[in-house]
Amino acid sequence: MARTRTSDWFGRMSQLDFDVDFFEKLLARNGDSVEVLRTLGELVARKGDVQRALEVDRRLVALLPRDSLARYNLACSLALAGLPDEAIDSLSSAILLGYDDLAHLEVDPDLDSLRERPDFRALLGNE
Repeated sequence: MARTRTSDWFGRMSQLDFDVDFFEKLLARNGDSVEVLRTLGELVARKGDVQRALEVDRRLVALLPRDSLARYNLACSLALAGLPDEAIDSLSSAILLGYDDLAHLEVDPDLDSLRERPDFRALLGNE
């Protein structure tokens, strides 16, 4: 019986796919690990898997309802998923909870779909 070498298996996956797979397996073992969820959320967002990023970000907000960064990341996923009203609500919550990097918010490409909305500009104090 031939054994599959690790390099044969890994050679078929990109580093990003390998990392996502690894963190998905960690999450399966401990579904409430904030560290694993944060990392997995970043990885799947980088991969362009908007629906999975949205699931992960919703889970993080459920675990950390007062975390401004979790709310901000959820807003980004919502905006990318075409849910602008929910994205604005999440951004508002993030700001109320202390998110204060408005300079980043103004240029974050994840929020491009919201830029022309009056409620988005109001969050920035531009309306």
